[in-house]
Amino acid sequence: GSDRILQRMNRNYTADRYLQRIELLRRTCPDIAISSDVMVGFPGETEEDFQATLRLLEEVQFDSLFSFVYSDRPFAKSSEFTDKVTEPVKIRRLIELQSLQAEITLTKNQAEVGQLREVLVEGPSKNAGLQVSGRTLQNRIVNFEGPGELTGRTVLVRILDAFSHSLRGELLTVLE
Repeated sequence: GSDRILQRMNRNYTADRYLQRIELLRRTCPDIAISSDVMVGFPGETEEDFQATLRLLEEVQFDSLFSFVYSDRPFAKSSEFTDKVTEPVKIRRLIELQSLQAEITLTKNQAEVGQLREVLVEGPSKNAGLQVSGRTLQNRIVNFEGPGELTGRTVLVRILDAFSHSLRGELLTVLE
């Protein structure tokens, strides 16, 4: 979210350009799910830089996020930077970032309740013996009652409940 840090990371884009691309994607495909990778604690990252990243998360409303703390890599230019962020600060920032994303993901999952979704069944659910699990076109995990023979098939499911990392639905019909 911080142009200063993006430049320091040798990225060839700005936060504004990134937001413009997201807007274009959503205009072109309104049902698109967007995820990203976010690193916290890059050398020189100030609290202001980090807050810019949180604001970007709030604006974009990612469906999911892969997040991690910066760590030196051999031969990377950044490993030579002297203005390192301390481990406790990096960990605090990661926890704050992941907490915000967890709220966003849960809100997005809750918006799925009542929707009809195509689900590609992946196999038995880890939650219960009589359930299967699959993914929507937006890569959301859905658990629902159904036979294991549905594995590899696309089905229509009504979403009944939302949780932090998955949805619960009811099988309506087999599509393929």
